[in-house]
Amino acid sequence: MSLPGKVQSAAPGLLGFDANTVISSATAQKFVGDGYKFCVRYLSRSTPEPKGDLTSGEANDILAAGLALMAVQHVAPAGWTPSAALGTSNGVNAAANAKSVGFPSSVNVWLDLEGVNNAASSADVIAYCNAWYAAVQSAGYVPGIYVGSESLLTSQQLYSSLSFQHYWRSQSNVPNVESRGYQLIQLYPSLTVNGVDIDVDVTQNDYKNGQVLWLAK
Repeated sequence: MSLPGKVQSAAPGLLGFDANTVISSATAQKFVGDGYKFCVRYLSRSTPEPKGDLTSGEANDILAAGLALMAVQHVAPAGWTPSAALGTSNGVNAAANAKSVGFPSSVNVWLDLEGVNNAASSADVIAYCNAWYAAVQSAGYVPGIYVGSESLLTSQQLYSSLSFQHYWRSQSNVPNVESRGYQLIQLYPSLTVNGVDIDVDVTQNDYKNGQVLWLAK
């Protein structure tokens, strides 16, 4: 069953958070009271979703509280090795899990790019990312990419070698995306708010006036 709400473009300057913790209805309401407008929660690299990752029940609670919602897929432990085959497999699972939660088509589903094995080539990273993009896009979602530390890609490669149009900047020291920039900015430092460990995020328009696409009631 699809989640309630509709896919919307995010206005710039809105405050939100990403968290690797289940957000209850009561906690989501507290975040709304604190001025947060959106939440990003995690999907697994495997199917079905294990305990602790986003479920349809949690997603409904978050949306009902008044937070917009997106999902990002867990990255493998630091030192992982990218390939096109792995990108396809992870992308298929990201899309399947997003569908099981109830996300409608056209919402951003995010790839977490960080902690890549330094022995990998930039070509391997590019192949992984573009295969992931193709798998998620073919399922009807709009792929986005979180650029974290040790992505192994340059500013130019992030823009010209990848298929993505939606970029999320981590709090780490990472390259800008040449010619496009970022639509979502993760702030430093991480915080504990309402008993939840979070990273704070802020929306903005990129250089091409692109915006994040999220689900909101």
